[in-house]
Amino acid sequence: MEETPSTTAREEDLAAELLRRAEAEHRLAYEARSAPTAHVRHRIAQCRTDNALALEKIVARHGWPTAALVAEPASTAALVILLHSSDLGFQLSCRDLIAEAVADGGCPAVHHAYIADHCAVELGQPQFYGTRIDPRTLFPYPVRHPESVDERRHDVGLGPLAEHLRAVRRGLRAAGGL
Repeated sequence: MEETPSTTAREEDLAAELLRRAEAEHRLAYEARSAPTAHVRHRIAQCRTDNALALEKIVARHGWPTAALVAEPASTAALVILLHSSDLGFQLSCRDLIAEAVADGGCPAVHHAYIADHCAVELGQPQFYGTRIDPRTLFPYPVRHPESVDERRHDVGLGPLAEHLRAVRRGLRAAGGL
């Protein structure tokens, strides 16, 4: 497809919208950590609902917003929005679109790792990459074939699971959460 100024502008608009939406949720989450009120939690829930609806429209119109389409930061923002959606059916369909995009070179493989693990945990199945951590135990939710998880993590650009867990725990200690 030949690139025209309007195509580029549309892609830039999509990227800007995704980045704006993810940043708005990030600001609300920061606000909730410093002042956890029911009002702020309601605002986060509403923001996530609005973001998910907007992402559904984008996906219906353009397919998954790949890094090739909207650049990697906006594609990552779309993934964050997707992970915070409450619609598992939508997440599952996007998981498959992301898998196709990874196979075609349009998305980083780590994007698929995060959504695949998310969907597996939500379905009560073992995850593949150990990206989902149980906040109560600070251990990963069950992992399929844990003896080879670090190989799978390496294949998608993630470091060893033990290092990730240490970093999570260090971060929580530094934030006063442990």
